[in-house]
Amino acid sequence: MKIGVIDYGMGNLFSVEQALKRLECEVVVSADPQELAASDALILPGVGAFPDAMKRLAATGLDVFIREQVDAGKQLLGICLGMQLLFEESDEVTTTKGFGFFNGRITRFSGETSDGTKYRVPHMGWNTLEFKCLPKWLEDKSLPESKYVYFVHSFYATNINREQLVAGADYFETEVPGVVQAENVCGMQFHPEKSGEFGVFLLERWLEGVGVQTC
Repeated sequence: MKIGVIDYGMGNLFSVEQALKRLECEVVVSADPQELAASDALILPGVGAFPDAMKRLAATGLDVFIREQVDAGKQLLGICLGMQLLFEESDEVTTTKGFGFFNGRITRFSGETSDGTKYRVPHMGWNTLEFKCLPKWLEDKSLPESKYVYFVHSFYATNINREQLVAGADYFETEVPGVVQAENVCGMQFHPEKSGEFGVFLLERWLEGVGVQTC
C-alpha cells in the first residue's frame, strides 16, 4: 500500500519519507493531487508559519484536495505545523483560518508561568506523552514504558475538544496537545520520525491502523 506525503514547499519531507521507507512503505512525495489521490493514506508535514502554509496550500489547490480526501474517508496524519493546520484558527503572525477538522485555536506559548517564572520558547526537546484515551489504531496495543517524543514548536493548540485529545505533554503549567484524533484525521505535534523508538512505534501503529503493511 502507498502513503502520500503532501509537498506544499514547507515540510521536512526527507525525514518523513525516510522513516516511512524504513517501515517498508511505498511512498510518494508530491504536490500533484492526482498522484496523491492514488495513495491509501496521506501525511501533511510542516515547518514554518501557519499563514504561509495555508496560503501555499490554497495557491496550489491542495487545501481543496485535502478536504475532499478527508470527506471521502481517507486517513490523514498532520505532523508538527501540519497538525496545527488541522485546527480552526491560528494567532501566528496574523489571524488565519485552518482546516477546522479539530476544535481549537493555535496560540503562542506565553513564556511565563502564573508565578512569573520565565521559560524558554520555543518548546524544544524531549518530553513525555501522557495518554488520555486510545484511538482505534492503539487499541489492544501495549504501550512502551518510555513515552518520550521530540517537540520543536512555539505555538500549540488551545480551547480544544477534550474528546479529541489522545495524549498531551506538560510544559511549564501548560498542557500541550501531543496527539489528537477525530474520525479519520490524526495529528501529532511532535516529530514521530525524529522521536526514537516510541516515535517509530506510534508511526508504525498509525500505519497499521490505516491498513498499511509494515515489517
